[in-house]
Amino acid sequence: MCAGTGPARADLRTLRRVLRREVAGTIGLLTDEHDFRAMRRYRSFAFDDYATYREAVEDLLRTRAAQGFHTTVALFDPEEYADFCTDTGLNPDAPSSRARFTAEIATTGPTIPYDGQSLSDLTPALVDEGVRQATWEYATAVLARLGTCAGCGEDIGRAAFTRASDLVSRVLDAARPGKRHLVCSVSAAPETLVAVLHADTDTDGAASPGDAEVLEFTTVLALGLATRSPGGLVMRTSAPDTTDQLYGWRLRGEDLEPLTAGEVFAAYCTDAESGDPISPESNVDYCVPPDLGQDRPEPGHHH
Repeated sequence: MCAGTGPARADLRTLRRVLRREVAGTIGLLTDEHDFRAMRRYRSFAFDDYATYREAVEDLLRTRAAQGFHTTVALFDPEEYADFCTDTGLNPDAPSSRARFTAEIATTGPTIPYDGQSLSDLTPALVDEGVRQATWEYATAVLARLGTCAGCGEDIGRAAFTRASDLVSRVLDAARPGKRHLVCSVSAAPETLVAVLHADTDTDGAASPGDAEVLEFTTVLALGLATRSPGGLVMRTSAPDTTDQLYGWRLRGEDLEPLTAGEVFAAYCTDAESGDPISPESNVDYCVPPDLGQDRPEPGHHH
């Protein structure tokens, strides 16, 4: 009557093991000692010192990878965790609550896939991802609050985003093929916002930046244009067997104004903190930017 039960059970165990390998996992990482100390107030949090905690996380990541499991590392913020527990009525001093929060931030917060890198490499990348996401969310919120233009009834934020998209396309189209590294900085209160765009060209000469990166970069530029904040765009292009080119523009109203080669040189060869000169890099040309062929917006539009 029970014939075949043994092999069937063995098959089920095998299938379960196979299935487990297809279940993605997320680990919430405390990225610095300050955040670690904040979690120590919970009695259910098992670790006494940060170095041991990091060793345990790294060991867990390596073990999961060796077993064929995919793991995502998410930024675990103790303040956000406390707010989450308050909002959901969960007990913050419970491992199950931390697991719930980690599952939540896996879909909404900054994450990095683990692919064997050391924790000392992964941690700053995760922090950078957090800063990038916070920058984009802040810029998006400011653009949404700007309302409509009193003169023409146009949505100021949307119009600025359209304008910024056009400028980014023109900048990329005008750049020479190769590796292109574009930085936009906007002096907005309470602090300067910075966005980075990597738009390397493929073998056909077409740019292939990531969609999320383009969206974030364009949003920060749009904020600068819409609020008429001081700011600028700097491009670095690299191609085989040639010197790198550096050039840039300052934000001027709803336009980009080319920087002179001297202004680009001064910007790159001056320490931002002290104002002291820095030696110029070798194999770099400080250039005037290419013409963008811009359709200049009407002066005074969208004040």
